[in-house]
Amino acid sequence: MTATATRTSAATAAALRATRRHRAVRAFAATSGLAAAVAALFVLTMMVGSFRLTAGEVITSVLHLADTPSVDFVVRGLRLPTALSALTVGLALGASGTVFQQLLRNPLASPDFVGITSGASLAAVSGIVLFQVGGLAVCVLALGGAIAAAVVMYLLAWRDGVSGYRFILIGIGVAVFFEGLTGYMLIKAELFEARQAMHWLTGSVGQAGDDELTLLGGALVVLLPLAVILSRKLRVLELGDDTARALGSRVEITRAALLATAVLLVALAVSVAGPIVFVALVAGPIANRLLGPATGGIAAAALVGAALLLSADLVAVHLLPTPLPTGVVTGAVGAPYLLWLLATTNRRGAGG
Repeated sequence: MTATATRTSAATAAALRATRRHRAVRAFAATSGLAAAVAALFVLTMMVGSFRLTAGEVITSVLHLADTPSVDFVVRGLRLPTALSALTVGLALGASGTVFQQLLRNPLASPDFVGITSGASLAAVSGIVLFQVGGLAVCVLALGGAIAAAVVMYLLAWRDGVSGYRFILIGIGVAVFFEGLTGYMLIKAELFEARQAMHWLTGSVGQAGDDELTLLGGALVVLLPLAVILSRKLRVLELGDDTARALGSRVEITRAALLATAVLLVALAVSVAGPIVFVALVAGPIANRLLGPATGGIAAAALVGAALLLSADLVAVHLLPTPLPTGVVTGAVGAPYLLWLLATTNRRGAGG
């Protein structure tokens, strides 16, 4: 009997090790493939246009390996800022979206819908309309508005802790309230300020300046590794608060740290490019499909967000008869996905 139990335990341990190895290999392969795809799209966005370039010309110019004034002007002066904006904003939106969805345990828990983006929009539009600010000032206002909205929602949702369902409902209510105020600000604006505000509200990776990109890039260097490190504790929280406490996790501190990281990521992204919708919503589920059993990878979701935004910018600028803001393309693609998600979630009985 003892020998049989020992053999069974050994077989179980071996099966668990094999499963872990399979998940690790799948995660590495998917993440590596996504990184290669993002790198290719990053180079491609700087190759196409009225002045076409080869991949070699783009890479040598970006890395300062050659000195060709005409190529350097097109690449570094015109196309690189937009490509960097799409890359960094996509990384931030993809990572923040999947953290929200896993933390709140709801596939609809996207920053687009829970008031954070709306808070940034209200602050930015108020600055444009009331104080005629632009550039970095709008970026700072949007960042502050998003953080303030997140703090308000967290305080309103607190009842001896924060539950995902309550946070989402309060977030939707806060979003509607802020959107109403944003509409009022647009009605009171002069024509020029209203146009400027509407352009910002549409969302475009082409409107970021050097200061905004430097701010977002520096923040990503800190926040993305932090989100990946905290994701280990996120897996424990997904088991439920009681189970997480039994395993020794400090639930509310961990949840607050994860929320703060995700809020800062999306706030910085929105402050740089405006409210580009649906990228944060779809990046996580797409990454999970690619990861298979190794679901929940924040790095993979961030790379999916970057790939989506780089692709959307290519379509918006080069494949349509008239160039459009990036947010128009993401909205057109994301809206059908949202309808499909609502329909399938309700059929599974998880949609309320």
